[in-house]
Amino acid sequence: MLRIAVAGTGYVGLVAGATFAEKGHNVTCVDIDEAKVELMKSGVSPIYEDGLQELMQNNYAAGRIDYTTDYASAYKNADAIFIGVGTPEQLDGSANLSYIATVARQIAESVENDCLVVVKSTVPVGTNDKVEQFIEDFLVNDVRVEVASNPEFLAQGSAVKDTLEAERIIIGTESEWAEELLMNIYEPFRLPIVSVNRRSAEMIKYASNDFLALKISYMNDIANLCELAGADVQDVARGMSFDSRIGEKFLNAGIGYGGSCFPKDTKALEFLAQQKGYDLRTVKSAIDVNNDQKTMLYKKASKRLITFNGLKVAVLGLTFKPGTDDLREAPSLENVPLLLDQGADIFAFDPVGAENFKRVFPEGENRKGTITYANSAEEALRDAHVCFVFTEWGEVKALVPQQYQDLMSTPLVYDGRNIYAVEEMEEAGVEYHSVGRRSAARVSKKESKQRELQTVKS
Repeated sequence: MLRIAVAGTGYVGLVAGATFAEKGHNVTCVDIDEAKVELMKSGVSPIYEDGLQELMQNNYAAGRIDYTTDYASAYKNADAIFIGVGTPEQLDGSANLSYIATVARQIAESVENDCLVVVKSTVPVGTNDKVEQFIEDFLVNDVRVEVASNPEFLAQGSAVKDTLEAERIIIGTESEWAEELLMNIYEPFRLPIVSVNRRSAEMIKYASNDFLALKISYMNDIANLCELAGADVQDVARGMSFDSRIGEKFLNAGIGYGGSCFPKDTKALEFLAQQKGYDLRTVKSAIDVNNDQKTMLYKKASKRLITFNGLKVAVLGLTFKPGTDDLREAPSLENVPLLLDQGADIFAFDPVGAENFKRVFPEGENRKGTITYANSAEEALRDAHVCFVFTEWGEVKALVPQQYQDLMSTPLVYDGRNIYAVEEMEEAGVEYHSVGRRSAARVSKKESKQRELQTVKS
């Protein structure tokens, strides 16, 4: 098995390192944060990700994975060095490559044997060419160093499973030596490998993520039209899902996509197109739709209510999706400040993300309102005047309509994830607003008509 170093221990780097170790490779994960390194050595994952901590503990005990801040020793004799550091979005939408550059220079100054540098971070098309040249410019020893592209396609909340059971692995190389080495690294995974050149691999990552973002924004656009036209977006999505050309995934309407990938990658691809003098109209539209979608329920509620001032507002879910503690681009980050600026008294519940959210919005008086972090969804709902559902956590989905009626002062619910059946919420006496679905009154009329027809037939 091979000696692998991984630069960066975020979602990309740490999951890659743990899964490489699980497949038998000897892995050293590098991070600049000493406290984080000690935490990982103690068997604690710094990020919430299903199955990751167990992998870390098992492989650390087996001696297949270690953690260090000493990059020079980690890179010195590595067969391959995977770069998994962040490429955060800059104000103009471009990717910040400073972390990539820092690692590239450290590699150039440290390697003493031939090695392959593999960029897993999402980077603009052509970046790997620059990384290879950058390493050559600063290379200290007379060794062979090539750069390959190996973009990740994991989803937060299922990252370990997505890596170990990937539908395909994309590798982008410029030589048979690099291709063969990457093939050997992934051979134990027993997964389909698509081998292309570096620039194609970089583009595959953006094209894939942006296509999914397009699909989400398209369904949200259709959902908004469904509300105006009297159709139900869930019925529409179900009908579409039987078409094999469309598929059933990413058809759920809601309050927009978030996280570390889709928002950043759509903006980065649009920026690249602008640089090349091309107007990428489809992606630009997806960005616009998503930006509007995030606050559409707040706007609906603002029309329904005179003010949020002095109202107790329950917020269920803070992370951008269930199964992760990541808040990046989460709808809650857009809506909570709007509510606080209106003087709302927010009671927020999230089973995993509350601690991260507190760093942005400390408990107590905040702006013109207040925010309190509840220990359960029921606690957040108790005596609330209005409720917003931003994340479909299991604890939220487990609530039944009658609980909203029993717990809330005025059962007024704005559901951004379409969790509940419209007619069941109405039967429980809840005023229920969701995304792209018919009003409860319209559903009731349809059911009443169906019952009449059944009576006539019988």
